[in-house]
Amino acid sequence: MVKLSVVPARPLMLALIAGFALSACVSSKPVEPPTPPPVVEAPAPVKPLSYLPDDTADDARDLNLTGDQLPPERFRRTEIDYQTDEPPGTVIVDTGEKHLYLIEEGGKALRYGVGVGREGFAWKGTVEIGSRQKWPRWFPPKEMVARERARGHNIPDMMEGQVGNPLGARALYLYDGTKDTLFRIHGTFEPKSIGTNASSGCIRMANADVMDLYERVQVGTRVVVR
Repeated sequence: MVKLSVVPARPLMLALIAGFALSACVSSKPVEPPTPPPVVEAPAPVKPLSYLPDDTADDARDLNLTGDQLPPERFRRTEIDYQTDEPPGTVIVDTGEKHLYLIEEGGKALRYGVGVGREGFAWKGTVEIGSRQKWPRWFPPKEMVARERARGHNIPDMMEGQVGNPLGARALYLYDGTKDTLFRIHGTFEPKSIGTNASSGCIRMANADVMDLYERVQVGTRVVVR
């Protein structure tokens, strides 16, 4: 059984309940059935990667993946030397450094910048990708809807996957065995939050980066958050 530990130290159930109640990551129930990961050859060494608009058919929409949608420069995607005991294909999230690493063959890794949980919502543990969704729906928690309405701001009970959706262009749903943790690795339209403690426990990535990672991982991929 996977154990998740909360940072700073406090009872696990209290931190998880708080994270689930306030998280902007709660979304539609994953529908994609698990599929075995394909055999993928190790990618050739690359330099810092360019950010180009995705022109695939399902992303034929006005999504600007350049300019002000880029993460801060030091958190942009690149390939680095990286030594670890974790096998290739593993995703490692370093919440202290605000980096996500996709482990490759030959002591290499693709490194992406991320935003992580703010104080009281940080967590650590080993989970796996239980589902993947393109342009996921967002269901804001009822507490958030009520709070915003009290402030005079009406937010929908559900938002379709679209530009401006808090889950961004892609979402990877993190599971503890068969149980949805309600934490996600997902995109954001606030790339300036990359490199900060800004979320309710989810792992944020610039849309261009989460779209890139989405194509490289599968259901069942091991994710180590530390």
